[in-house]
Amino acid sequence: MLSRKEFIAQSGLALSGGALIEARPASAAQLDPADWRSVRAQFALDPNLHHFAGFVLAPHPRPVREAIERHRRALDRNPSGYLHARQGELEAAVRQAAARYLRTESDEIALTDSTTMGLGLLYGGLRLRPGQEVLTTEHDFYATHEALRLRAKRTGARVRRVRLYERLDRVSVDEIVSSIKRGLTPRTRVVAITWVHSSTGLKLPVRAIADALPERVLLCVDGVHGFGVENETVASLGCDFLVSGCHKWLHGPRGTGFLWARPGAWAETTATIPSFDDGASYAGWLQERSPGATSALTMTPGGYHSFEHRWALAQAFDFHRRIGKDRVERRVYSLARRLKDGLGNMKHVTVRTPRSEQLSAGIVCLEVRGLDAAEVVERLGRRRVVATVTPYATRYVRLGPGLYTVETDVDAALAAVRSLT
Repeated sequence: MLSRKEFIAQSGLALSGGALIEARPASAAQLDPADWRSVRAQFALDPNLHHFAGFVLAPHPRPVREAIERHRRALDRNPSGYLHARQGELEAAVRQAAARYLRTESDEIALTDSTTMGLGLLYGGLRLRPGQEVLTTEHDFYATHEALRLRAKRTGARVRRVRLYERLDRVSVDEIVSSIKRGLTPRTRVVAITWVHSSTGLKLPVRAIADALPERVLLCVDGVHGFGVENETVASLGCDFLVSGCHKWLHGPRGTGFLWARPGAWAETTATIPSFDDGASYAGWLQERSPGATSALTMTPGGYHSFEHRWALAQAFDFHRRIGKDRVERRVYSLARRLKDGLGNMKHVTVRTPRSEQLSAGIVCLEVRGLDAAEVVERLGRRRVVATVTPYATRYVRLGPGLYTVETDVDAALAAVRSLT
């Protein structure tokens, strides 16, 4: 079993050839990855709207739409034949594409349908004993809190929450890391955090947190609002487990996601849903023998899925890689900065997301003086700006630029907010 530090140290070694295979979309020639308007043209969004809610449920770019349709037509012509002839090959291609994007090995990636499913599988399967503790934060979303509550109920482990900062407008990396360290006790087995908070847009310094933890503590990360924006790898993050949906910032097919673990960390979990992806599991049942150790394949839920969506996920990874992860990050940062700068100059607006790009990514949260967040979103909608309300007890307005956003969209959103005086 590799520890977190051993995995990070070895991650610079060359990847196996299987992790470098990628599928090329049929529409590749139609995309000029150096031209942001060409990138925008890959999306079939209503051109009369300014879209800032793709991080809730993303639109599919052209290569993903076309791949979904190819698989759908084949399944409609011969469902059983296409499934049995292509499923293993196509799902292997998805894992290989994900591995190339994450700079890891394909056999460390379990396929899921969403972030929530991944969190449920991870936290529902963690090996915890009575008296052990899971440390999470006050700022995490319902899916993390509820999955941990259910696991504690079944195991007798305890879940504790810490507050990461006193004031968001003064938050720092040191304050966040120190808050986590102060929350640790000799009984802490797991730290469960979220990379980018959907409540405020705060981005946690995951690597700094990982480096501050003792080896006995597993670091589990809900990465959904960083994944597809940040130019990071699993090694650079330094966590033990990473969970994300792929139908948000990655613009992958709706109903797709993954659960990754470093080598050796799978042994700290058990599967919840029977897997049909792992020959050992099914073959073990037929031969009345144990399927062996937990792996990414045994953690991948079996059963029937929206196969045409799952198999088209390879094209979403390819789309991002063709543009370049570093260029995607810079683009989203640039648009978010334009939003925050413009909003910061409005006296009736309070920006709730840190200005620092060290502590923020693509989500921008704000308040408009004298107006409820839902009313602001409704009034922005009248001006053709699509925004959302944070799904928390404290409610803010959220705007999130994506690869389908251009500067004129940002300016239109700023003009719409400016009019709310």
